[in-house]
Amino acid sequence: MKFIDLSVWERAMHYEIFRNSVQPQYCVTYDVDITNFLEKIKKRGYSFTFSFVYAVTKCANEIEAFRCRFVDGKPAVFKTINTSFTYLNKDTELFKVVNVPMQDSIEEYVELAKETEENQTAYFTEPMGNDIYQFSSFPWVSFTHISHTDSGKKDNATPLFDWGKFYERDGKVLMPFSVQVHHSFVDGVHIGKLADKLQKYLDNFE
Repeated sequence: MKFIDLSVWERAMHYEIFRNSVQPQYCVTYDVDITNFLEKIKKRGYSFTFSFVYAVTKCANEIEAFRCRFVDGKPAVFKTINTSFTYLNKDTELFKVVNVPMQDSIEEYVELAKETEENQTAYFTEPMGNDIYQFSSFPWVSFTHISHTDSGKKDNATPLFDWGKFYERDGKVLMPFSVQVHHSFVDGVHIGKLADKLQKYLDNFE
């Protein structure tokens, strides 16, 4: 992690303007085509949750804006961001939050995520770090918009990623996907870059 020097940062003015907004976080929802990705991970016997969390994290980590956070009230950028996702206990209908370090390959990540989830009995293990992406699935509805609880902390710059129920259209399997970010660091152009990288990854996954 390294702090960002505001005196030379091109984004300094935008950073300050959005940081002082009443609601500096914003959310964008759109559909992703998971036709190829879903077919390939089913053949591998992988969990969709673990696989998709890896895919999004890999792509988001390639964009610096998604690795920026507030540290002690100052802007900073992390080298690597890890993962934190919700996982439902079907018996109790309560979810637990599972934290898994990012890995170099999807094979390594899926194996570690599976092991971590199976061994975790507590719903919440520890306060979430600053160096994570938060993930949550909403597989019961193919939503067109989603909102989140608001902690009231303006310096909460952790991106939130959600996905909804798959559906078919024109021979493709589509899935609603939402991205919530802090406007001090992430603009629409950066979400556009993530959308492009993620779709290419899903389309070309073998």
